[in-house]
Amino acid sequence: MSMDIFERLKTAASPQWNRYVDHDFVRQMGEGTLSEEAFRTYLVQDYLFLIQFARAWALAAYKSRRPADIRAAQAGLAAILDETELHLRLCARWGLTQADIEAAPEHQATVAYTRYVLDCGAAGDLLELHVALAPCVIGYAEIGRTLAERIGDLSNHPYREWIGEYAGEGYQGVAAAARKHLDELAARSMTEQRFAELAGIFGQASSLEADFWQMGLDGTV
Repeated sequence: MSMDIFERLKTAASPQWNRYVDHDFVRQMGEGTLSEEAFRTYLVQDYLFLIQFARAWALAAYKSRRPADIRAAQAGLAAILDETELHLRLCARWGLTQADIEAAPEHQATVAYTRYVLDCGAAGDLLELHVALAPCVIGYAEIGRTLAERIGDLSNHPYREWIGEYAGEGYQGVAAAARKHLDELAARSMTEQRFAELAGIFGQASSLEADFWQMGLDGTV
């Protein structure tokens, strides 16, 4: 059975992909040893990150010429906004309001990743934008599912809500739809000559994801 475009991209950019999905932040989260400070730093920055990713999904709608592609962008935007609710709910436990979070300065790692994705979308076509989005959109589903399977019983796990959100049926469905749409876009406009360029975009986005995890571990904003 031939690999879909997402699997091919992961294989082509395996060093960057593995650094992202097997980062110490992810390992410590799974083990339950991740510090609250690191998680809180990550969560605040990820909320700011999601605002910029919502813009990227809006850009995907603008770049689309087919109703099905616009609907895919609409679904992606809705999923992003749903994710922000998880962040607000978790941050409220530390007394952080939505206003507090939105007033936080964007970390360099947040700016670097989100603006890279937006630039891919602005300068390239719809396929390039979705390739840049894929490590986040589809990658979080893979990370959540892997951690949930590894842990088993999440009931007493300190990060059960985060893991459960991305391992859950709802987000898994979002990621599966994004993966299918990516494959459809590739079938429509990708040539083998172009694959190396797309793999470079995917690898860079994966590296920027790893840097985002590291920002959380460093605990600075």
